Amino acid sequence: MTVLEHTGYRPAPPPGWQPRTDPAPLLPEPEPYRLLGTGAEPATPGLWRELYRRLVLGRRYNEQATALTRQGRLAVYPSSAGQEACQTAAALALRPDDWLFPSYRDTLAVVARGVDPVQALSLLRGDRHSGYDPHRHRVAPLCTPLATQLPHAVGLAHAARLCGDEVAALALVGDGGTSEGDFHEALNFAAVWQAPVVFLVQNNGFAISVPLAKQTAAPSIAHKAVGYGMPGRLVDGNDAPAVHQVLTEALDRARSGGGPALIEALTYRLDAHTNADDASRYRDEEEVAAWRGHDPLRLLEEELRRRGELTDELVAEARTAAESFAAGLRERMHADPRPDAASLFDHVYAEPTAQLRAQHSRLRAELAAEAEAASAPGGGTGPGRDAA
Repeated sequence: MTVLEHTGYRPAPPPGWQPRTDPAPLLPEPEPYRLLGTGAEPATPGLWRELYRRLVLGRRYNEQATALTRQGRLAVYPSSAGQEACQTAAALALRPDDWLFPSYRDTLAVVARGVDPVQALSLLRGDRHSGYDPHRHRVAPLCTPLATQLPHAVGLAHAARLCGDEVAALALVGDGGTSEGDFHEALNFAAVWQAPVVFLVQNNGFAISVPLAKQTAAPSIAHKAVGYGMPGRLVDGNDAPAVHQVLTEALDRARSGGGPALIEALTYRLDAHTNADDASRYRDEEEVAAWRGHDPLRLLEEELRRRGELTDELVAEARTAAESFAAGLRERMHADPRPDAASLFDHVYAEPTAQLRAQHSRLRAELAAEAEAASAPGGGTGPGRDAA
């Protein structure tokens, strides 16, 4: 009995009132959507093998980036080991004109989208700016604050719709980010505006050290979509073909004017939150071992072998390509960056202010003077030249 019923008051709906939206079509699946092991066929020939190749490369990328952190070449690295299916499928589901809005854990998705891995890791190296040109790659800068990239994704998608561009935005966020106000604001605006944006929640079980059960009492994160008036989907985040299919369908729907969607991918972070985290303080090894048995790379490899679509030779080719990729990344990351001091003035304003122009002029003069002094007999490099 509700509080109102307890008082004896039973209000009737206003004349002509009808629910604005039937919630039934918006509800997610009762069980995570899967394709592996169901007998389903790829939407296009070779798609699952391409996903496998990317998963192999993605796993090696995570291993190499983690090693670079231990060697001091990265300040911090939030590994996505165990979540490679979500990240590679997300990048592959996007069209060239679409936009990707990543969080700090999504450098693999950024690399899979075509960004140079050294540039993708620049922010985590402690460098300034984002490291890559967002407009060229259609990839927003990596976002460290939780969920602040989500309203940006909605804004871009809404602007594209107003301009008549057939563009969709895909925003990635973790389960911890769904506890932020930006998550609510972004989904509410997206649904009201019917913006062509898809939200992919990679539910890896923990927001750093806080399990999902301590963040929300909802049946699933995907169920929250109903409250905003958009469809929710629940997918096995370690089933790369399933993630790819669900994202492709949601993005196609968004581009065609169907509005936004919220997709929750159930996955697991095999490594610690970052290299500065001790995951053993909040989870036990038995849990991690159980999820290793549901490894996305292993699941897809076993499925392809059962189908006779993956041979030892193809596995060796994928691993060789991944090792070559890692070697190139390692070699370039071991080279000390030599930033151009004058680039500090780039991308500050579309039209530099008088103060910035004056400062830029003084810097050029100082650098020129130091270069001249260094080229003179007995001259040194000077601290300013080193900084450049």
